[in-house]
This record gives sequence, structure tokens and C-alpha cells, in this order.
Amino acid sequence: MRHLYLRTSSFRRLFSVSVGRRGVDEENAECGSPVTESTQPLEILPVEQISPRPTWRCFSYEEIFDATDGFDSVNLVGRGGYAEVYKGVLKDGQVVAVKRLAKASTDERKEKEFLTELGTIGHVRHPNVSSLLGCCIDNGLHLIFEFSLRGSVSSVLHDDKSPPIDWKIRYKIAVGTARGLHYLHKGCQRRIIHRDIKACNILLTEDFEPQISDFGLAKWLPSQWTHHSVVPIEGTFGYLAPEYFMHGIVDEKTDVFAFGVFLLEIISSRKPVDGSHQSLLNWARSRLEEDAEMVVDEKLGKEYDAEQLKRLAFAASLCIRASAAWRPSMSEVIEILDAGEIDREKWKMPEQEEEDEFWGFEDLEYDSSSSSSLPLNSASSS
Repeated sequence: MRHLYLRTSSFRRLFSVSVGRRGVDEENAECGSPVTESTQPLEILPVEQISPRPTWRCFSYEEIFDATDGFDSVNLVGRGGYAEVYKGVLKDGQVVAVKRLAKASTDERKEKEFLTELGTIGHVRHPNVSSLLGCCIDNGLHLIFEFSLRGSVSSVLHDDKSPPIDWKIRYKIAVGTARGLHYLHKGCQRRIIHRDIKACNILLTEDFEPQISDFGLAKWLPSQWTHHSVVPIEGTFGYLAPEYFMHGIVDEKTDVFAFGVFLLEIISSRKPVDGSHQSLLNWARSRLEEDAEMVVDEKLGKEYDAEQLKRLAFAASLCIRASAAWRPSMSEVIEILDAGEIDREKWKMPEQEEEDEFWGFEDLEYDSSSSSSLPLNSASSS
């Protein structure tokens, strides 16, 4: 197996927060057309004054080795295409998730994804984004996070053996995830496009506060760029925006589309693509137009807030529009989810665009190998 060594200077450069210097991904990606006019982002939530200095620390290999009982298979709680996640307990009693690059992985691109996650999440700090406790670069690459005792939204939402999540928690998860995504797009020093928003990448704290995790596919988007053009296409089928799937175009609206699918999943408890390869988008769209109540998880019966359902359904219907230009920003999504008046006229599309709007997700061929993410929790990725 090839060993990877990081020089101190390289490691320090990875975490540079200089706004004037582009990151590794930014230098290698093809940029979109430059923005000619800068606009102030719409602030709809109080923004914390967060220090740009990272709060994580470097762990020794001995610390994480002892915490995981020598990476005992009993503590293995998740495995993905290029990484494994182990549950561990530090000497102070804190329960952690240790994510390490799989020993069998020799793909340089996967190492880059791992380092991308390290460089990206090392700078973010928000209640609805999974926080990095530290890292270890001895004997491989390791990221250390707080352990999610409740697992991911996917593991809770799709567990047939457990009672359905009540509506109040679902709405809390939807709003919290929206705030976390708004922070990544507008609240960070650099715009961050997650690229893999989905239910198994949203972790839950003990009180069901959602936290966005897994930044292996994330992209920094410089303020003067409109988008990235990315190859190869990576992500999870069922959540991919049309412009990304077809042309590799990545910007904030890529995440907005995936968030819309996530909202449908929250409302219905259906997976984005079911066992028969039916798309949740196709199933839900006509029902949303006719009556949003037709999309609600049957297990809930009538135990949901009709006003909140109206807001979630309307936000979802906007987010999943095929035209990125007619999707809302996450700022506008939060405005819709808040208690203000919903302005439907503002979002009414021209008749011609309505005719061409939904080009048919059933035409996409399902690819079961298209997922490339791994949740840091007690449940397996789905």
C-alpha cells in the first residue's frame, strides 16, 4: 500500500483562510462566467460572529487507537467507497466518530476528497453543520467528529421497526437543515457548495437538531465565479440537479435542488429512488400540485400541522424546478419556512417555461453505484 506523507507547510497551506488565495479545488476547476456586479446577501437570520481561527486540534494516533480499541471491528459503524467510520471513546469520556481513509484505498482522487473534507469542514462552525473536533495524519488520514447517537435522518426516517418520526421533529429537521445550508452558501468566508445533500448525510443530535455532514464532494466557489464545471459527475442519484447531471454545472442551486428532494423525503418518508427504481420526484410532483396532503407519510395519519405542511410543500416544489434560475436561494427558502406570508405570484413561471419545465426524471437511468458518501453515525449509509 502506498503511504501518504504531508509536510508541515502543506498541512498549514491546506487550512489557509486567506480570502485572496484560491484553494486547490478552485485552481483545478473550470470556472464559470465572472460576476460583474457584487450584491449583498440577504440576511434573514442572526449571524454569529465566528472567529476564522479553527477550533479543532491534532490528535495523536495513540489517542484514536486507544479510543477505538485498536480500530476493533466491533466499533465499525459505517463504511463507504473510500473511508471507514469507527465509534470511539476518549479518555475524558467523550464519544467520537473516527473517520479514516480505508487501507484498501489507493485512489488518489479519494485521498483528495478526504483532504477536501478536512480543509472545508475545518473552517465551518454552525449549530446545523457537523463540527470537526480534530484530525490525525499519523498512519493514514483520520478525521474526528462528535458521535451522532441518533444516527442520520435516513436511518431514523426509513426504519420500519421504529414508530414514525412525529411532525414537530420533521419540521425542526427541515428548518435546521435549511439554516445550515444557508450558512454554507452565505455565512462562510468562502461560499461552500456541498454537492451531496441527502438524508443519510444529515446527522441528528440527541435533541434531533440536524447537522450537515460529509464534505468529501464539497466545492469552494469564489465570489467572482457564477459556477463550477465539474467532471466526473458525483453524488447520489435521485438528488442530482438536471444541470449538474447533464452538464456538470455546480453552484448553490445544485444544493437547493437536493434540499427540495430532502424535503419531499421528510414529508413522505419515501426514499428518493425506491426498490423499483421509481423516482420520488415523479411520484410527488403531480400530488404537490393537486393536494400536498397526498404526499404526507400515511403513518402520520392527520397528526401534522397543515400550515407547516403548506410551507414545506411549497418550498419543495420550488427547489425541485428543473430550471435553476427559477429555484429559490436558501435565504428565500427560509423566508418561506418562516411564519411570513407566502408570495405565490412572485414564483409564478411564464407559461412557456411551465410547459418545458419538467423534462422527465423517468428518462434518467438509475445507477446504483452513483452514491459516494458516508455518514458519521451509528447507522449504515443508505
